Amino acid sequence: MTETTAPTTTPSSGVRLFQRVRSWDGLGLLVVFIALYVTLSIMTPSFLTASNQLSILQNAAFFGIVAFVMTLVIVSGEIDISVGSMAALASSLLGVFVMKQGVPMVLAIVLVLGIAAGIGAFAGAMRSYFNVPTFISTLALFLALRGLAQLVTNNFPIPIPSSDFFYWGDGRVLGIPVPAIYLVAVGVLVAVIARRTVFGRSVYAVGGNSKAASLSGIPVRRIKILVMAMSSTAAAVTGLLLSAQLSSANSTIAVGLEFDAISATIIGGAALTGGKGTVVGTAIGVLFIAALLNGMVLLGVNPYAQQVVRGAVVLIAVLVNVWRTRRHSIG
Repeated sequence: MTETTAPTTTPSSGVRLFQRVRSWDGLGLLVVFIALYVTLSIMTPSFLTASNQLSILQNAAFFGIVAFVMTLVIVSGEIDISVGSMAALASSLLGVFVMKQGVPMVLAIVLVLGIAAGIGAFAGAMRSYFNVPTFISTLALFLALRGLAQLVTNNFPIPIPSSDFFYWGDGRVLGIPVPAIYLVAVGVLVAVIARRTVFGRSVYAVGGNSKAASLSGIPVRRIKILVMAMSSTAAAVTGLLLSAQLSSANSTIAVGLEFDAISATIIGGAALTGGKGTVVGTAIGVLFIAALLNGMVLLGVNPYAQQVVRGAVVLIAVLVNVWRTRRHSIG
């Protein structure tokens, strides 16, 4: 008598997709994001207008560009709290190079981005070769770079009369703000780097276990230096875009940029311990913060109360992040 075995059934593509969506860590954030949009749409009808949505995208670009790159920094197990000051210094240096030194605009931009990359690499080298935590080194840069920006400009805005340059900070392509196009381009680029390149996979390996990554031949020091250089460069790009929007170099811009960028990354699910984080999650986090800020302005919420709400949102995101990490470690 022969035994018969029950035929094995493989889940259909629809079932597999549903299972993947259910297991996606960002599902809860997406639900909250949709709930936020529905709530704000009901409370203020002007929220869902096309012009307001484009305004949200434009404002999101000025911290979202940094947030996307910050994802790689946090995934690698590091952090950069100097990005706001770096943006201010980039803006100030641009004004000094172009208006006081007579450097051509394109060359001045290249110089500013090169200086920013060097400063970020310095913070990475301090971590890699002297084991100085990036929180400490970038805290020092947070103070020093803002002070340097104020020093070179004497804390006065420097007008930059270049209509072509202004276009890149406040222009539009088919009605879409140019900074929003930059935001999407940087997001796609960082996503490709994170998931499709050896460098990106190495960043996750370093953040997950730097010792094991080193033993497997991954150049841990070089990875940390590169991600910090990328972070500073992204901050400099934001500083240049803000300069273009304001038509001047200004040492007082980007105050709180580091808060918004890190908040978006954490809200998006990146683990502060490293090794975990996605560009998609960060994108939702960026849009969540931008929509929340926009909605509070439309509702006339007191500016001081807005700070309380932003702090509460970040605290809740961190608590959820910790809970998820503990649940996965137990499981």
